[in-house]
Amino acid sequence: MSQGGLFASGPLVIVDDEHGRFAYEPGVVPPGQAADWFASLQAEIPWEAQRRTMYGRDVAVPRLVQHYALDEAGLPSAIAEAAAIVIARSGIAYTSVGLNLYRDGQDSVAPHNDHIEELVEGAPIALLSLGATRRMTLREREPPKRRFDLDMEAGSLLTMSYATQFHYDHGIPKTRTTVGPRISLAFRVRPGGKAGGRRYVTHRQPA
Repeated sequence: MSQGGLFASGPLVIVDDEHGRFAYEPGVVPPGQAADWFASLQAEIPWEAQRRTMYGRDVAVPRLVQHYALDEAGLPSAIAEAAAIVIARSGIAYTSVGLNLYRDGQDSVAPHNDHIEELVEGAPIALLSLGATRRMTLREREPPKRRFDLDMEAGSLLTMSYATQFHYDHGIPKTRTTVGPRISLAFRVRPGGKAGGRRYVTHRQPA
């Protein structure tokens, strides 16, 4: 999908039908502020490396993660500032954020949908991107099985409606292209305002 010059009039609505709505908007966060948030989060978040069992093997999750409830004490200031912007822009009272740090092109997330039982019914998900541009794939499960490739720029916001989790998978594929680190902030409305996040075997990354 070519993105150049498409956004002067507002968000790019990628799809909006009975299978859900995806809308992408670059420049939600100014470049300088996005760079400052990225540097702060990369250095200060207690990133966790996780492992999980797949097909009988113990494998490393190819990215670093962390989760916060937005009302918890000691929430990093960069997250609080980002949440305020996303909530004001969307009108959605998000309650949690999941962070992913993609260190290089070999870090990724396989095509997946969010776990419906961990979301408040009807609430959308907002993905704020910081750092290097990475490609996200959106794949429809049923015919016509549409696929959209979207280059997520620093300071951009992708909103996915609740319905998309039933009909689409989304993921960040590995790339052989040399690429810098990226942090994504996934804002969700969790039942009871919990931080959420899938729990696997974890260990903290050294400072």
